[in-house]
Amino acid sequence: MVRRLLVVLAAIAPTVAAADGKQCVDAQFTPTDHLQIVAWLETGSGQYVDTLFITQQTGSFGLGNRPGRYDFNSGPMWPYGRRIDTFPVWSHRNGQSFPAVIFQNDPNDDPAYCASLSATDPSYVSCGENNLSHPTTNSSVENHYCQPLVPGSPAFDAMTCPSPSFTDKGKLSTTATTGYPPRTDLSLQQYDSPSIAMYKALDPFDAVSQPTPIGGSISSVGWPVPDGLADGDYVLYVETALESDFNASYDSTSQPSPSGIAWSGYGVPTRGQPSILYAVPITIQAGTTTSGSTTTYAGYGDPSGADGDIRPPDSTITTTTPGTGASRLELVAGGGAMYRVLVTSAPDDGTNLPGTPAQLATQSISGTDANITFVAPSAGIDAVAGYDIRVLANTPMTDDNFDDATPITTRVDPTAPGSVQGVDVTGLLPLTDYWIGIRAFNGCHDEGPLAVIHVTTSDRDSGTVDACFVATAAYGSILANDVELLRHFRDTWLETNVLGELGVETYYTFGPALAGIVGESELLRSTARDLLAPVVHVVERALAHTVRR
Repeated sequence: MVRRLLVVLAAIAPTVAAADGKQCVDAQFTPTDHLQIVAWLETGSGQYVDTLFITQQTGSFGLGNRPGRYDFNSGPMWPYGRRIDTFPVWSHRNGQSFPAVIFQNDPNDDPAYCASLSATDPSYVSCGENNLSHPTTNSSVENHYCQPLVPGSPAFDAMTCPSPSFTDKGKLSTTATTGYPPRTDLSLQQYDSPSIAMYKALDPFDAVSQPTPIGGSISSVGWPVPDGLADGDYVLYVETALESDFNASYDSTSQPSPSGIAWSGYGVPTRGQPSILYAVPITIQAGTTTSGSTTTYAGYGDPSGADGDIRPPDSTITTTTPGTGASRLELVAGGGAMYRVLVTSAPDDGTNLPGTPAQLATQSISGTDANITFVAPSAGIDAVAGYDIRVLANTPMTDDNFDDATPITTRVDPTAPGSVQGVDVTGLLPLTDYWIGIRAFNGCHDEGPLAVIHVTTSDRDSGTVDACFVATAAYGSILANDVELLRHFRDTWLETNVLGELGVETYYTFGPALAGIVGESELLRSTARDLLAPVVHVVERALAHTVRR
């Protein structure tokens, strides 16, 4: 896969001879579970060269550039909150500037405006960045993130969505910028801002985005040294972020939930210890093998993401507990020494390509998921460092459009040649044709031939829609104001008397199937909203009367 070199190499090259021939830089580390990671290269004098690797949640799915304030509460697959504190050092050094993604109904076009208001200001609660509830005319089907939930809900900790959800994909600000790319997995739907058609084109890091590594397993990041990069001294940085990495200095008290906003009961505080950085000096010299490593962390990033400075190690960061703080990357043995990050620069002639994944087959398929198996390439396990797996809807996949397809977020680690491997593909739509492509790559990310399988999802699954089924499907968001009003009425009145309980049980029996139909048709969604309007009006009056009494 061709990498984009994001700077003019001649302008930053050390004054030594240019490298000739093929060379590969490889970084190895063993992360904890659910770790967000970015690796990039700088010259010895601190000039950014290129990004080698970034986890998909940030590089492809816009974790650092989503609408909403950065300190929103969160859950495992929370859809809102511009997480500028994920990789603050990288985001300020990568040489890129992207328009910030803001909510479509934000009239101010300025993420800082809401933060500048006093919590006692009447407009504070409904100010765009502070509001989780968005109208149906701003919401569309969500195929990656899940609906926000209240802690204790059955699916609150789930890593996949238990039911269809609708979210505001935002729009590009004309004034505010950020060092994080927007998400690249979207296609324009009704009620989306036309600007989302630009999201994918704006992101230069999608090509180096990979699924989050499996905790406790050795991960390898390969980077082919581009032609024209000079021999010389460089530094490879690895920045890591982990939600809910709490300690005595960084917890829900020191990093509290935002106050004075609506829907504050959704999600939980997750801002713990800040991003942790590791730095490894490495000499790149054509035709020569060199290496470097580190056992300690170099410092940490700004807890609020406001700047790109590296704060030196101090007592606020946990250093002795595995999986947390400075030990987010494990201390392991390799290359004759202990390391947390091991970097090697070595010749690579590009001929040791992996073979083709064989015998692709569908083991199971539903309206939203498919399980695919394949036989590992026979080129040898050392030649396969991982797999690039992508999905394309309604269009046959080829070598020409493979890079335009959506990467899956499931990581598949290589096994012995000839063994059967499996991959779960989730977030699909019912009754839709998909082409799933798999390419194996080696340690320098040279990719082998493409293997493709065509699948067609089945009809919608029954019994997979959450409570407030029809209202949520009709209004497009579980946090739409009218949906929340109906839910409050259900909880505070219907479920407190016998007739109300009977009505709720009947609704739960027939609601899911009806909602599955309503949610997939805008005509039916519009009709359902019209039918619910008088109900909403009556509920508003009833609740208002209850409050006055």
